[in-house]
Formats: sequence, structure tokens, C-alpha cells
Amino acid sequence: MSRTTTSRSLLNDDSLPAGRAVSPGQPPPTAPATTSGSARIASNFAPGALRDAASGVPSDVTSGAVPGAGTAAGRLWAGAAEVLAENWTGTSTVPSRGLYPHQWSWDSAFIAIGLRHLSPLRAQRELETLFAAQWADGRVPHIVFNPSVPLDAYFPSPDFWRSSSADAAPGAPETSGIVQPPVHALATWLVHRAAPGVSASRGFLERMYPRLAAWHRYLLECRDLGGGGLVSVVHPWEQGMDNSPNWDSPLSRVEPAEARSYRRADLDHGAPEDRPTDLDYGRYVRLAAEYRDRGYADDAAPGSGLGGGGLFAVEDPAFNALLIASEYALAEIAGVLGGAPGPRRERARRLTRALVTRLWDRDAGMFLCRDLGAEPGPAGHTPEATTAAGHVPVPAQAGEPLLETAPAREAGTEGGAAVLAAAETVLRGAVRSRTGSAREAGGGTRPAGPEQGVDRRPLVREHGVSGLVPLLLPQLPREVVAGLVDTLTGPRFGLGGPARLVPSHDLTSPAFDPQRYWRGPAWFNINWLLERGLRAHGERARAAELRRALLETAGATDFAEYVDPYAGRGCGARRFGWTAALTLDLLAEGGTEE
Repeated sequence: MSRTTTSRSLLNDDSLPAGRAVSPGQPPPTAPATTSGSARIASNFAPGALRDAASGVPSDVTSGAVPGAGTAAGRLWAGAAEVLAENWTGTSTVPSRGLYPHQWSWDSAFIAIGLRHLSPLRAQRELETLFAAQWADGRVPHIVFNPSVPLDAYFPSPDFWRSSSADAAPGAPETSGIVQPPVHALATWLVHRAAPGVSASRGFLERMYPRLAAWHRYLLECRDLGGGGLVSVVHPWEQGMDNSPNWDSPLSRVEPAEARSYRRADLDHGAPEDRPTDLDYGRYVRLAAEYRDRGYADDAAPGSGLGGGGLFAVEDPAFNALLIASEYALAEIAGVLGGAPGPRRERARRLTRALVTRLWDRDAGMFLCRDLGAEPGPAGHTPEATTAAGHVPVPAQAGEPLLETAPAREAGTEGGAAVLAAAETVLRGAVRSRTGSAREAGGGTRPAGPEQGVDRRPLVREHGVSGLVPLLLPQLPREVVAGLVDTLTGPRFGLGGPARLVPSHDLTSPAFDPQRYWRGPAWFNINWLLERGLRAHGERARAAELRRALLETAGATDFAEYVDPYAGRGCGARRFGWTAALTLDLLAEGGTEE
């Protein structure tokens, strides 16, 4: 099937009601100014300076959550708004001007969550721009390249990924071929709730829902490489925590690419001691090149038993937890559009059961990664929390709802049920034509699922913060919630004790490094997720303390990319996009919304 035919069948805007079809890349009715006006926009977004549309500020700017001018919170708000104005390209927001000069997938999701407090229109535009680059198979690439940026400004550059030669990729813009964690439906829902009227008037949810559904279907049908209902990542960059010690063992099977075959542009902008090692980077390049050379196919390589590049496939708890959170968000979106939210909520519950069954480790008090490329055998771990039947009972209520719910229909969504029905029909047909089968999402045809026996491929015995992110989810077993909170506040992660913010890796591990990227430093997006998780499960005092520490550290480090978890010293890039955006979200409504 040609790229054009596939793209039209999977992401067809003709599924929208007559008169409501708008392409995802179309500018919003009132577009924010470009970076040339960043100082003016930042000033207008500052506390006490909100103006009407005649002043040049987008008319949807929100004002209810802005802290008072002249206060510490007000100054922090103004600083965060200034960062987002500086990093705005006119259609999306770069994580940082120097180190990351393109659009990154999960960065844009987190950035949109913060932007909704400044301009819901610009937050919607952020997500629409990203999804305009969605592939015909449903995947959302982890980088969308800005053609005006020189090729040597970032590696791997577009000429490395060669997306335009891949059957499922759009001809333009150029993108990478791997993915990042699926936070997007959650971001879409939160952005909609910030200004439902603006969203409805633009058909925002009607346009985003088919694309989000395609994204989830790609993951659930093409990336269940373990056969147990969970999604696998085929490259460390896909999970987002690039050089986490969780990947040391799986990566040890990968022969690094020759150093002379590429040049690391990241070292032009960051200290080598803060960045992944050359050995790690060589392995990243090798994996990406092999996946590219196989046409970005997710079917198992002959004889490998794995998808992707055939050497690396890992079930990761954070990636799957964010997919579950986004399934709950898609259920809410379906309800607003006049559809039935029940099936997606049931899918989220089913994925939660699979997550606990396959990755929960009672002894560790947290979730662990499963290495699908490792040799199975007696050393493979049987989760102790499972019942004899291989399932974990999930209580009906083990936490507060993840999301603020909305009425089944909101103004401006007439015809939404037709959108859902058409989208689901089209998506199923497109995936069937591409894969030659029609597997149910979350099921697949591979062996060793939880109902087919215990998976003897081992869990990775490293304790990374990825294993705590499922705290975000509602309806976890109470034993699991208690174990996660104990681990979060215990010696491994030190929250409320020696750690100012939650580190990215076990403080007691020999692999811990307080400043090397994801091997120990604290990251704002992960701490934001954990703050929400603590709050959802009734740990409000701990959540409030974490929120205070996040806000203080963001201001003290000029919105650093990541920080030393003990001292809060800034590392990596400064004036970082998601750090500024999530600062705004924590400031808004005192961090208690949704």
C-alpha cells in the first residue's frame, strides 16, 4: 500500500462531521506571536499584566490561576512564561534553544500541560503540530525536525533517520522513526479542560481523538513483543530515560557503532560528565541504525524473538503506566464526544492488571523492567504478588480518580459519536491492512502471556524511578500503593529524607551518579508525575512538600533540565521547556486541580 493511501485511510479527516474537518497542522483562530515577540508575550503573561486581545495577547489567555504580582510565586510564574515564550518557534516549543532545537514528543505533551494556563490555544497548537507528523501506522515520532535548523546542530539528524524513505512516514516534515512515552491523550484532556469552550469551537477533541486512538492502537497491536499485554520499547530513547542503569544489561548485547561514523553534537552544549558515555552513545546509534535499516518494522527479526532492531526489547513500567493514564483520558474524551467511555476504562484496567502481574516485585517494593532479549530459564522471576491463576485482583477503589470527569457532552460536540464510530472503524481497517491481521489491542498472538503461563524472561534487577511512576494510576492494589510509597520515602529514593527531589535511580546503587543524566539526577517531569500520584492516593502532605521543593528548585536553577537530587544543583540545559511548563502547572490552583 502506498504511503498516500495508508495515510488517508488511517488518519482521514473525512471522518469528522461535515463542516468541522480541520487538518491537525492548521493554525488556531488566534495564533500566538513567534519568538521575535517573546519578550512582549512573556511580559503580557506576567502576573497583573494580563490584557485583552486588543493588546496583542491571545484572547484565550487564562487569568484565574495567576499568582499575585510582586510575590515570589508571581516572579516564578513570570520567569516560566518567559522561558516558554523564548522557546516558541511559531508552531511548537523546543525543549531548549541550544541542545534540543527541534520538537520532541513527550516534551511537547508536558509543555502543553503548562501552556494551558497561559494560552489554551497555543497548548492546542503544540499538540496539533506534533500529531501533524504522525506516521500512517499510528506511531508518533519522538522528534519532528525543523527544516530551518542546520543538519549539524543535532545528531542524529534527519539524514540519519531517513524517515521520508519509510513507507509509513509522512513525506514532510522529516522525523525520527522511534517513539516516546504516550503522555499525549492525558495532555490533550487537560488542555481541553482548561478552556472547554475554546476547544469545542475549534473541534480540538474531534480532530485529536482519531489520531490519539491510532497512536494507542499502534502501541498495543505492534509493540506487545512479550505477548503479555504490555508495550515494549525497542530503544532506550523511546522510554525517555536514555542512559538509565535499567538498560545496562539489555544494552550489553549491542555492539556499539564505530565512533568515526558519527559526531556527538550534544557535547557542544553540555559537560561530558553530565551526558551519556561514548560507549552508551555508540550502542544507541547502532540500535537506531539497525531499526532504520529494517524499515522501522516491528515484526520480530528472523530468529531473534524480538521486534525492533532485534537486540533490545524491554517492558518498562513508566511507559506502560503513562499509556494507562492516557487510556483513562481517552475514555473521558470519548464521553465528551458522545461515545461510550466504558470500553477504554476497561482497557485501562486490563492493562493495569497486566502491569502488576508482569512487572510488580513485592520484595523490591516497586515495579521492575522485563528484559525480553534475555535468555529465559529458572532465573526468570515469578512475581510474588500474583495469585495462583497468574492475576492480581485490582480493587474497585484504591485511589482517587486520575482525571476530572466532564459531562457526557459539552457545547459544540454534536456529531461526536459519529467521529468515534468512524475513527474506530477506519483505524481497525488500516491496522488490519498493514499487518495482515486484526489482533485485539493488548492481546496479540505472541506466546507467554499471563494467561499462558509464567514468563521466565528475567526482570532487570536495577531500581530506577521508572518503577515508581505507576503510582500515578488509580485502582492499584492497596499493597502495591503502600509498597511504592514506602520505597519512595525509603533509603533507595530518600523523599522526605536526604533527597531534595526524587532521584532517577536508587541512591544506594553502585550505578548511581548524581549528575549524569538519567543515572541519578532528579527530573522535573518525573517528580511532577509522582506529586500527582502521591496526591491521588491521599499522601497530600508528602505531595505538598514535593511541590514546594520542585518550585524552589526550578526558580533557583533557572529552570534547569535536571538537578543533583541532594543539593538541587542544576545540570544540563537551563531555561528548559518542560521545567518551566510544569512549574506553571504546580503554581496554578496551588497544584490541586484535576
